[in-house]
Amino acid sequence: MKPKVIVICGPTASGKTALSIELAKKMDGEIVSADSMQIYKDMDIGSAKPTKEEMDGIKHYLLDFVSPEDRYSVADYKKDATLAINEIIQKGKTPIVVGGTGLYIDSLIYNIDYPEIEFDEEYRKSLEKRAEEEGLQKLYEEAKQIDEQAMKNISQNDQKRILRVLELYHQTGKTKTEQEIESRKNEVPYDYYVFALNMDREKLYDRINKRVDIMVEQGLIEEVESIIKKYSSYPTAMQALGYKEIKEYLNRDTTKEEAIETVKQETRRYAKRQLTWFRKNKQTIWLDALDKKEENIRKILEEIN
Repeated sequence: MKPKVIVICGPTASGKTALSIELAKKMDGEIVSADSMQIYKDMDIGSAKPTKEEMDGIKHYLLDFVSPEDRYSVADYKKDATLAINEIIQKGKTPIVVGGTGLYIDSLIYNIDYPEIEFDEEYRKSLEKRAEEEGLQKLYEEAKQIDEQAMKNISQNDQKRILRVLELYHQTGKTKTEQEIESRKNEVPYDYYVFALNMDREKLYDRINKRVDIMVEQGLIEEVESIIKKYSSYPTAMQALGYKEIKEYLNRDTTKEEAIETVKQETRRYAKRQLTWFRKNKQTIWLDALDKKEENIRKILEEIN
């Protein structure tokens, strides 16, 4: 019998945090975050990091532990998340993986091993320079020529992941898709139960718009200002949704109103891509995000027992 691990995923603003904390209380669980921006220190408001009050005594792993100055890869996440899952199991508790970063979740549920490749600073800088001078669309098209399958899940505005596809091929001679197919032959060490939250698209978009307004009220602009002052560089962190757009406003490249509207629009687009991503995982069990938490917890417990 493999140890059971529960996964709660879904689009941004669908209520994953609240549901997972209630579930952890109910079944003596601990939570492993699967959010590529909540890993960063000082990025609290824009990443919707749960507060101490919201955690309500439930231990969380992989939150708030990477400096915005550092690069953090999917391979790093896979290693750290596996250690956290093992630690929780050793305590006799149930690991609950929670988040919306599809790549992180897939690395676990399919046991994908990403090659440990040496980071090539010069090549990355040359790509960043080209993105600036020739436009990101040019690099997107190049990446599509190399790995059309991988690019189906990558937005034309997602500089971080576009560059990653090009870097992987440059350094290994294999595409991201080829590497994933090879590594999926590994046996999965846990019995994963994957649940995803969904709701009516218009209601989800309305929640996203309201959430962005609340983030601005809570001090998102001041948070971005503080990170820019505190850190000398932020290679990945400032590509995050909400941070990138507010940085453009602080650089006077756009107005405050335009920046906030862009954050809302890009977050809605991101939620749509998240839903597409999680739908391709055939083992996913879908839950209605608007159901009461007790009802969804009951459905989860029925499935895993």
